[in-house]
Amino acid sequence: MKRVLWFLEAAFFAALSFPVAALPHKMALKAGEILGLSVFYLWGSRRKIAIDNIEKAKGEWQTARGKEQSAFSPEPLAISHLSAYRLAKETFKNLGRSLSEVIKIYYGLGKGIIDSVEIRGADNYHKAKSKNKGVLFITGHCGNWELKAITFGAKIDTITSVARKQNNPYLNGLVENVRAKYDNSVIYKKGALKGIVSVLRKNGNVGILMDQSVLKDEGYLIDFLGRPAWATKMPALIARRTGAAVVPAFLHREGDRHVSTIYPEVELSNNEDAEKAVIEDTKKFSAYIEDYIKQHPTEWLWIHRRWKRT
Repeated sequence: MKRVLWFLEAAFFAALSFPVAALPHKMALKAGEILGLSVFYLWGSRRKIAIDNIEKAKGEWQTARGKEQSAFSPEPLAISHLSAYRLAKETFKNLGRSLSEVIKIYYGLGKGIIDSVEIRGADNYHKAKSKNKGVLFITGHCGNWELKAITFGAKIDTITSVARKQNNPYLNGLVENVRAKYDNSVIYKKGALKGIVSVLRKNGNVGILMDQSVLKDEGYLIDFLGRPAWATKMPALIARRTGAAVVPAFLHREGDRHVSTIYPEVELSNNEDAEKAVIEDTKKFSAYIEDYIKQHPTEWLWIHRRWKRT
């Protein structure tokens, strides 16, 4: 019975998504915006979480253009409910746009989207790769994170992403097939450590999203946008165990296209206390995500309860 329900769910997704995939890129983006706005108004619980997170976050928002302040750029530490509401609305619209792009790619109609992505800092990757210890990419739910991995695989090198397995095997298979098309692969979170270490020891590339809350025994309580938040210690532990180069990488939207930025390798802490060193590394890694959010506040996943259990 469960498989029948999964099949019907996948068929329903296909019926709704194929018309979006068939649209020209700009029209698909508009359809995605409308979908995002619809979810914003209809999914009240997530809208409330996003607004509450934004109101309580502490940071100086700015646009991707640099110091110029946007309509969603309150002064540091003084964000109003109105500006939080507007920023949250833009976040949902951006999620809708990203979904429409991913849908086109899943149906094999997104070559133009991938080709238009500009990659900055590829030399940073090649320098890290030359150490032959593997490259551990750290990033977050920033911009169109699925597109980031696909673009890297299509234009630079293969990458293995750490992700949660979809409950629906038909939808999960669709995602796996798209990743495989660009020679990318996935390691599922449950029991992921062994697989990650194996890839890195073969001088491979692994990408980890490290901006979600974890359980107490899985991480450390650190400052994130001015509030205590549980952050995973896995990237720091893996880097120290394998010697892999830790490289931050993010993607942001500029108009109808995207820019993927690869940063220089992060130098690990030299603190002689092993636990303190891992904590310092975790804070340093998370700071890259904070910086991204401050520059592109509408492109982060505010709907996640990032500060729970604190």
